[in-house]
Amino acid sequence: MRRFSKRREPSVRRSEWAPAPARVPEGERVYAVGDIHGRLDLLHMLVEAIEEEQRSLPPLRPTVVFLGDYVDRGPESRGVIDWLLERPLPDFERAHLRGNHEDWFESFRSDTSVGPSWLYCGGVQTLASYGIRAASGEDDPMRLQALQADLAAALPASHRAFLRELEPYREIGGYLFVHAGIRPGIPLAEQAFDDFYWIRDAFLLSNEDHGHVVVHGHTIVNEAQVCSNRIGIDTGAFATNVLTCLVLEADRYRLIQTG
Repeated sequence: MRRFSKRREPSVRRSEWAPAPARVPEGERVYAVGDIHGRLDLLHMLVEAIEEEQRSLPPLRPTVVFLGDYVDRGPESRGVIDWLLERPLPDFERAHLRGNHEDWFESFRSDTSVGPSWLYCGGVQTLASYGIRAASGEDDPMRLQALQADLAAALPASHRAFLRELEPYREIGGYLFVHAGIRPGIPLAEQAFDDFYWIRDAFLLSNEDHGHVVVHGHTIVNEAQVCSNRIGIDTGAFATNVLTCLVLEADRYRLIQTG
């Protein structure tokens, strides 16, 4: 596996184990990774810490769930996808979920009308990682069509397949892993995909029992939020240098964080 250079010496902290609001199946350990946003340096550092954690703990079957938002804002969106395609953590089961920024990225490939909002919210950095220059104020239809064509030429087939095959959610034991959240009161099978990727207040402000404890990213928090019905772990890595991993084992949890 190719190794990538780090921008700084590794700096990782771990919390103590604490009671969790749900359980994972007996004999399993789950690692959930928050929003990466093009920070390949932090991803590399965190994955090394996850490997070290797994080696140091009693052997349990490991799963790693990446909660989405691999692209935009940070400098190395292409590098993050390349690295994930190399299948790090080879002894782990892996789940790659779709985030709203992957949804935006995919939408721009077929619909230039989303271009101005996507470019403003991090698409400029994603295009730059594929060698395409753009500005956040781009709104001229012809210019957006040209950027769309450039992206079509630059995007490897393996990246198109990766984006196409991202999962909307993953269920493990008493937990539901999803990028943004779910619509309260709606059965999982009837949820709108847009809510999986985009929902905020209707989910965040709800005290309802969702049937699972929902582990999510999408909404930036200063510290991981552990509630009775949800756990939020997007700590704004692209700006804060804090990329968060939630470790779940039996009925307890701990955090591994960069920065």
